[in-house]
Amino acid sequence: MANSRLAFLAATLCLLVHVAFGKGYATTGLNKAQQCRLQRIRATRPDERIESEGGVTELWSEDDEQFQCAGVAAIRNVLRPNALFLPEFINAPRLVFIEQGRGLLGITYPGCAETYHSDRSSGSGSGSRQEEERGGGGRGWEGGRRDQHQKVHRISRGDIIAIPEGAVHWCHNDGNEELIAVSVIDLNNQGNQLDQRLRAFFLAGGHGRQGRQEGQQSRHQSGRFNAPNIFQAFDTKLLAESFNVPMEIARRLQQQNNRGIMINVRERMRVIAPEEDDEYDEEYEGEQEERMRRRRPLTSQNGFEETFCTMKIKQNIDIRREADVFSRQAGRVNIVDMHKLPILRYMDMSAERGRLLPNALYTPHWSMTDHRIVYVTLGDAHVQIVGHNGQNVFDEQVSKGSMFVIPQFFASVARAGDSGFEWISFKTSSQPTKSPLAGSTSVFRALPIQVITNSFQMSPRDAQELKYNREHETFLLSPSRRGRSMS
Repeated sequence: MANSRLAFLAATLCLLVHVAFGKGYATTGLNKAQQCRLQRIRATRPDERIESEGGVTELWSEDDEQFQCAGVAAIRNVLRPNALFLPEFINAPRLVFIEQGRGLLGITYPGCAETYHSDRSSGSGSGSRQEEERGGGGRGWEGGRRDQHQKVHRISRGDIIAIPEGAVHWCHNDGNEELIAVSVIDLNNQGNQLDQRLRAFFLAGGHGRQGRQEGQQSRHQSGRFNAPNIFQAFDTKLLAESFNVPMEIARRLQQQNNRGIMINVRERMRVIAPEEDDEYDEEYEGEQEERMRRRRPLTSQNGFEETFCTMKIKQNIDIRREADVFSRQAGRVNIVDMHKLPILRYMDMSAERGRLLPNALYTPHWSMTDHRIVYVTLGDAHVQIVGHNGQNVFDEQVSKGSMFVIPQFFASVARAGDSGFEWISFKTSSQPTKSPLAGSTSVFRALPIQVITNSFQMSPRDAQELKYNREHETFLLSPSRRGRSMS
């Protein structure tokens, strides 16, 4: 009897603990999930501008209700020619769209092998890139050791780039025009266990110039970008001992300057990018990879190098022949999700690139899986968004450079202006799904005629017209003469 009572008490205690912790987790979840009680959404532009020596960083306000609802932050970086965006990592997954220009991007992952090799640390001086890699004439740097580093990616206009949380990344503009990158950070992602504020951790650089913000104190002073680099606060002796370097080198890590987070490169950088070398010897590359496998036997056994180490991180979303939805009368849509870019499965994000021809429509629809952060890249459009209570929360003519959020389940429609409309949508799901109201795959096509006639008190003929008038079109709708004449 005593044993049964003890067992009952133990079970009751376990249940109470489970309920208590369950409530705790539920409360935490509710705190993290932003309250989307939106009365009005508006198209916005960056409200803060931070200047660096080599470019400009522009930030949208995280305090805007629509961004809080979606749990995201948005940034636009403008990197000038021959400038370097200094290495950093952030606290949440980041999806980047290259709006203009070209450059080199490096993303480093812990535990991955340095599969790129050269005989020089900086690439300055004479000698070809092929000589650098083979050691056949390139001038080596002091000590004679060849530079080894992780893969460097060529990026260009139209690319979508996936950067996981905590991964150090840098970018160099080696083109002749400004490199413009628009990115959205999913702060509500499970990869971020801090609060829902963007936190950038820089390995180098500083902010000698103040950010400018209209009508309020600059956020440059309030926490997001106020640290020059993470080394500055460490003890110099501990740094020197950690790297096994002289104190002077450790102090250089902590050096504060007024150049910002984007700096001009004094000499032309030449980083190995074998896909650009027409004379690059693939057999030689294979030999080098085989040597790395023999030198690092453990990396071929832990499986990590078969995931993030070799995983594709970018996909061009601006290629017409790869459009997922195409209409000669309305436009096209390109989608990048976890099926096209598997790394997005881990980040739980995706993107959509759209182009509407003049006066064409994007069918009324809602998203079943995600918030959408829409950035206008060209042209203009009349966009409407409706909430659950039937209230119109957004009714604006949007134009290039503006950004707005379409919350999950909120219905929206867009009609392009006379010059057409182009956009990029960042989505908070790796498998986005939307439900259209008009078109061949719409809700109305799936409803019986009698349900439509009784629901809307209309004749069967009107219901049939409502159901089948767009039966040969999907998400993109050609301009309707009837609709245009009535507007």
